[in-house]
Amino acid sequence: MSTTAFAHGFTSTALLIMAIGAQNAFVLRQGLRREHVLPVVLVCALSDAVLLQAGVWGMGGVLAARPEWAQFMRWAGALFLAAYAVQAAARALRPAHLLVSANGPGASLRSTVLTVVALTWLNPHVYLDTVVLLGTMASPYPLWGRATFAAGGSLASALWFLSLGFGSRWLAPVFASPRAWRVLDGGTAITMMGLAVAMGLS
Repeated sequence: MSTTAFAHGFTSTALLIMAIGAQNAFVLRQGLRREHVLPVVLVCALSDAVLLQAGVWGMGGVLAARPEWAQFMRWAGALFLAAYAVQAAARALRPAHLLVSANGPGASLRSTVLTVVALTWLNPHVYLDTVVLLGTMASPYPLWGRATFAAGGSLASALWFLSLGFGSRWLAPVFASPRAWRVLDGGTAITMMGLAVAMGLS
């Protein structure tokens, strides 16, 4: 039973987390720039572990009972994603800012960590996926099985963000040109704004 629960948690989390979204796009960009990668990866992995634990042990029911909390997170997340989309679009329109190297000036550690925290914790989809959906999947298991399910999910999340953050450096030669950074930031802007609109209309 424990092995089944672990595998279930691992595969379910992996399938959900691999979808391209605000958090993944930010981790990818930090990895390509080789800028504060480890802190970003740690924030993402630890946040997912905490949210998964909350879902496994019943936080989904609390959110369902307090819909006003979900409404606040929805609008706060939509506004933040829209603002980040505007920033990404501005970067895409300014070629001089696209070739910042790993050793060049960039965002501070504090600013980077605050950004990834906001992208993670102000995104209602994170709560739907990790707290509600994965929490529901774990609910049929006994207590030990739920803990094992959460462990499998946490491992999948950690491996994904480590791979995305540190593996993206292999794409660095591709992003040696302004055009590649323009495409990445332009795609990020479109994705973020689409998520913001969808979040506001949902």
